[in-house]
Amino acid sequence: MIKCHLSKLMGEKKLKISDVAKDTGINRGTITRLYHETAVRVEFDVLEQLCVYLGCEIGELLELDVD
Repeated sequence: MIKCHLSKLMGEKKLKISDVAKDTGINRGTITRLYHETAVRVEFDVLEQLCVYLGCEIGELLELDVD
């Protein structure tokens, strides 16, 4: 299972879903699904935009949980 740490990263920076959507141009629904870890798929350009915006590496945003 792949875990998404978007909520943690946003919390550390005190960002709201609406802030991220407005600042990045990413659809609010996409951010909401990633935030709540209900996304089934995500485009690479969305991951890239989020990493650039949050100043993080892909490994900080996504993690493979093999347990």
